[in-house]
Amino acid sequence: MKKDAKSRKKSRLRLMHQYYKYTGFYSFVWKSLKKAILPIALFIGALFALDYFVLDIEDTLVMVTESYSPLVILSIFFASESILGLIPPELFIAWAGKSASPILFLSFLAVASYAGGIVSYYIGRGITKIPSVSEAMEVKLAQHIKNTRKWGGFLIIVGALLPIPFAITSIAAGIIRFPFGSYLMFGLLRFVRFYLYALVIFEMV
Repeated sequence: MKKDAKSRKKSRLRLMHQYYKYTGFYSFVWKSLKKAILPIALFIGALFALDYFVLDIEDTLVMVTESYSPLVILSIFFASESILGLIPPELFIAWAGKSASPILFLSFLAVASYAGGIVSYYIGRGITKIPSVSEAMEVKLAQHIKNTRKWGGFLIIVGALLPIPFAITSIAAGIIRFPFGSYLMFGLLRFVRFYLYALVIFEMV
């Protein structure tokens, strides 16, 4: 019985591997990773350049933490993560690194990002009820919607981990009415992204 169960599991995994290979999922992930490397490198380079030539980033971040309450900064970040991910999360991670409690505020940022994704998901659900808006968004997010229909949860995993706007993936998931429970589960990897990025960014600032 155990051998049969293992054999069936291997068969399912093999079929999944073949499906994702033939449908271009692995190629998509690799291209996304290559696209992600440049923005990350530019961000790191910009931080070093600013710190060396223009201003002391550490002092600037300390000034921001002293000038604005954490609630204001977290609210701005939550709004950004709910609306197409307009501001790079890395800036806020750097801010958390200079706050009074870096890990605590990093966790707050991760929660805000996760909650913002949920808002985006329901924005996608709501869009489907407005025909004119739905048609416009389906044109604008056509590739994301197509990929989400094709790869489902794996695309949400990619959106949660890679430096691409998680909100866009979440809106696409909402538009196609991807199962909410599964979306919540896959979206938890958003926390992993923040903690991994913090390992690098905290050292820089």
